Amino acid sequence: MNRKKLQKVTDTLIKSCKHFNKYEVNCLITLFYNLVGDVAERPGVAIGLDRNAFRNILHVTFGMTDDMIMDRVFRGFDKDNDGSVSVSEWIYGLSLFLRGSLEEKMKYCFEVFDLNGDGFISKEEMFHMLKNSLLKQPSEEDPDEGIKDLVEITLKKMDQDHDGKLSFADYEKSVREETLLLEAFGPCLPDPKSQLEFEAQVFKDPHDFNDM
Repeated sequence: MNRKKLQKVTDTLIKSCKHFNKYEVNCLITLFYNLVGDVAERPGVAIGLDRNAFRNILHVTFGMTDDMIMDRVFRGFDKDNDGSVSVSEWIYGLSLFLRGSLEEKMKYCFEVFDLNGDGFISKEEMFHMLKNSLLKQPSEEDPDEGIKDLVEITLKKMDQDHDGKLSFADYEKSVREETLLLEAFGPCLPDPKSQLEFEAQVFKDPHDFNDM
């Protein structure tokens, strides 16, 4: 990207990004282009982090291991669904991911957990996510039974209108009462330690990020 065009993108992001200051936006843009590498600009080909590159960052930097959740986080960043995270999607996504308000994080987590995008988290969706995120214990019992029980317990706690599924209103009310329920169905936000390490490294020198 030529310098003039890059400056324009940077200026737009600085104005519209509420959780990062100018210096931080510049560091994250530098990091983005380091991660993307020297991708030659070709007409019609967007420069961005593809699913694999992005998932690698989630795994290595933020310790995420659940394939399903990582894919959902990728979709949360990739707002235009073009299969890659552009520089603006990277900045806006990280702004929420690292420093979002509780309101922003609730909307984001709910979208991650609403696997089919119908506005509800169903029993089946809960089952899939909990089955993936829980460590399998060697036992005589059918592990699926334990997960079904967990789904029922979670529903009992969070399903405020008792319709057998979670709407955003159910989820929001439950999280406001008990913040730990924000990531009830899997870790889709960075833990405080990896967030601090990422920020300390990138806002010191983004060029050294890969040495972490």
